[in-house]
Amino acid sequence: MTKNLTINLNPKDISHDSDLSDSNLTESKLTDSKLTEQCLSKSSIAQDSFSAADIKFMRRAIELANIADSHNEIPVGAVIVCNGEIVGEGFNQSIMNNDPSAHAEMVAIRDAGKKLQNYRLLDCTLYVTLEPCPMCAGLLVHSRINRLVFASKDLKTGAAGSAFALLNHQQHNHQVEVRSGLFAEECSTMLSAFFKRRRAEKKAEKQAKRMMLSEPNKA
Repeated sequence: MTKNLTINLNPKDISHDSDLSDSNLTESKLTDSKLTEQCLSKSSIAQDSFSAADIKFMRRAIELANIADSHNEIPVGAVIVCNGEIVGEGFNQSIMNNDPSAHAEMVAIRDAGKKLQNYRLLDCTLYVTLEPCPMCAGLLVHSRINRLVFASKDLKTGAAGSAFALLNHQQHNHQVEVRSGLFAEECSTMLSAFFKRRRAEKKAEKQAKRMMLSEPNKA
């Protein structure tokens, strides 16, 4: 009997504002090894459809996501590129800055605007490790970002087509080209590991508090 293979994240695991206590992995069952090989082959083909520049800049976004992880922030990183050069970078900083708007995309776009001395980021591409939420999608439209490349889908709050389709809404006066799936598995694994670690930390904290309360008071 062939073992099932888990390949997808639960949307609660990957949302920017996920509840840590509700994070679980969603099982996508592949009961045939040949089917598994076909899926892996399709993944390779999808990655090959991106340019060398796309791969390079998404790698940098992943590095930034790791920096967020080191600060115990949800590991999401973002890079803004214009004419082949990085003009803006960011990673999640909401907890450390007590700022709910400090998502990786928001930080990167602010950085790019300052460097380019322009609030319009025309002909720029945003690379981000997780599909933007509605807040960040609105910022992409307002800043006139030309192209979005993201890694993992966010089925709960993703606004680039997974939960909402805000980047190509017919009522908007600007449309964003969207590409997805580059290093999706790597970024999903990073996010899943983060939430698994956080759940374990929360559990340990609760157990420690219970032990303290159960111990008799010492004079």
